[in-house]
Amino acid sequence: MNKGILSGIAAYVLWGLFPIYWKLLHDVPAVQIIGHRILWSFIFLIVIILIKKQWRKFYSSVTSFKVFRIYLLASVLLTVNWFIFVLGVNSGRIVETSLGYFINPIFSVILGIVFLRERLRLLQWVPVLLAAIGVIYLTVMYGRIPWIALSLAFTFGLYGLVKKIAPLDSLYGLTFETALVFPVTLIYLVFIGINGSGSFLITDIGTNILLIGTGVVTSIPLLLFAFAARNIPLSTVGILQYIAPSFQFLIGVIIYKEDFSSSDLTGFSLVWIALLIFSLESHFSNRKLRA
Repeated sequence: MNKGILSGIAAYVLWGLFPIYWKLLHDVPAVQIIGHRILWSFIFLIVIILIKKQWRKFYSSVTSFKVFRIYLLASVLLTVNWFIFVLGVNSGRIVETSLGYFINPIFSVILGIVFLRERLRLLQWVPVLLAAIGVIYLTVMYGRIPWIALSLAFTFGLYGLVKKIAPLDSLYGLTFETALVFPVTLIYLVFIGINGSGSFLITDIGTNILLIGTGVVTSIPLLLFAFAARNIPLSTVGILQYIAPSFQFLIGVIIYKEDFSSSDLTGFSLVWIALLIFSLESHFSNRKLRA
């Protein structure tokens, strides 16, 4: 298994565990959590660049308008995705957020085929179609438009496409993305701190530590994802994304006791079977190529 696939798996496992972390911050408004994610992620990434003595190289790589334009779009998509996810988790809708990330891989596969001209092998179409049926079934069973799920799928699917064509490596790219929204974030956090509506340095020390820690827990899986997106086909990235919502779903149902009916089980099972088929097909195809 190559490094790109391993990086993708690691990223999605970490993302799958995210609801536990954000639930610990349920008393903090979602917009403040996002502000701290951006702030501390930027600081964490800049420290890495300074330690590696790559500041000049980083600065010279982000000065063109083309790079600015691509990463501004990426930063906006990522920020919106973060906000919707935290809002969904802390409003008791973890299962719906997991549905969003189940839809997202299908969207990524379509983007890869349409925009990047990627091709699926014949047997790879079977799990893609099976997963689509499962997701459509779940959406119908909800009985309403799952706006959180659809918004998460749309924003992160487009983010994955942008990262696929973006010119910078994972560290520089993510650092620049957070740098672009850092000034607005800093102004916002200073403002709410002055008027007394902020949570940082006002609540208990555990909450303060968790808010600072958002930088590390945010940056590491994103760096892994960015590396994976640049080194393996977007369609493969899309299928790997089923790992994260599977974890999120289990956390929502088992740990936080969210509702989950027999009809929900049917839809989710179709998606899990699709993931198994795709994984086995990829494994045997890679072995055949190596042979």
